[in-house]
Amino acid sequence: MSGWHDIDVLVVGLGPAGASAAAAAAAAGARVLAVDRNARPGLPVQCAEFVPMLLGAEVRQAAAASVQPIDRMATHVAGEAADLEPDFTGRMIDRARFDAALVDEAKAAGAEIRFGTPLRTLDADGIARLGDGTAVRARVIVGADGPRSVVGRAIGRVNRQIVETRQITADLRIAHRGTDIFLDREIVGGYGWLFPKGGVCNIGVGVAATEKHRLKPLLARLHARLVEEGRVGETVHGHTGGAIPVGGMVGPTGRIGPVPVLLAGDAAGLTNPVTGAGINAAVNSGRLAGEAAAAIWAGERGAAPDYGDEIEALFGRSLALARRRRGQLMAAWRRADGPTPAELRDGWIAYPQYWADAAPPRQGARMTA
Repeated sequence: MSGWHDIDVLVVGLGPAGASAAAAAAAAGARVLAVDRNARPGLPVQCAEFVPMLLGAEVRQAAAASVQPIDRMATHVAGEAADLEPDFTGRMIDRARFDAALVDEAKAAGAEIRFGTPLRTLDADGIARLGDGTAVRARVIVGADGPRSVVGRAIGRVNRQIVETRQITADLRIAHRGTDIFLDREIVGGYGWLFPKGGVCNIGVGVAATEKHRLKPLLARLHARLVEEGRVGETVHGHTGGAIPVGGMVGPTGRIGPVPVLLAGDAAGLTNPVTGAGINAAVNSGRLAGEAAAAIWAGERGAAPDYGDEIEALFGRSLALARRRRGQLMAAWRRADGPTPAELRDGWIAYPQYWADAAPPRQGARMTA
């Protein structure tokens, strides 16, 4: 396909943020084109697939894609006995099924959807050139294209702090309804996890980008520990991984020439800098971005700054607290001996000291994803 394509709203990226944006903008009457470089929605899966109950209660696709409920969190600090927090509820989902359901909603609302169609460039005048040869002139652009967003880079809004992750899927030997978090000074800038999914589980590790070379041995060590404990099987059924922005909000608004640009989800840096949680923020920011894009198309001059204000009101406080806690931990990791167990606890959401100087979060706001 090639040639010119005039459209009201161009959405780049069809993860939860982009699909939600496309659905909202199309439902408001805008002509929407939404593109994604991947061939299929939700694949490859680059997510631990845990959804907090807050999102599960609001988005029916989360319930439809549910694999099992989660009712607790166990935090393992530096090899010590696990600390149990019984008030961390949610559900494990099939992320590919979840994303596909959101894309179906966008299609049903009237958005044109193209997979296998990357954004190649954004010209200085706002013309988007796609991988299928199409040149798109849009009234508004929504960037929902992940932590290394092409759209964000075009408006000078770049995620500069990144955590790199690696995850495997293995058999679960003991039925489990909780998430397990592993904090250790060896896991620099991140943590390890075990998230159950019925008969299997996701086992992963995330580290600061400078420590990416340590991901494979760290994950192998965690897997071996869980095998030795009799909790998981030795066979690895799949590998995945990806980048998570952990520097806090970027943007979320800008312009390319005459074209207003809105960023949502990971592209806007809305993942929690401590936990990496991002599904809730992606769905909600995407919906708001789609509504704002349609409002801009309809002539509402204040829609873009209003979107920025809404994003700040929704996520600003929790992101600021997480950035502060992450900064404290990273300072401890710069010491030769690394953070103490007490410092690791201070920097993790399951412990009251994390929230000591913050307003109590809304239900579900403390979840990992």
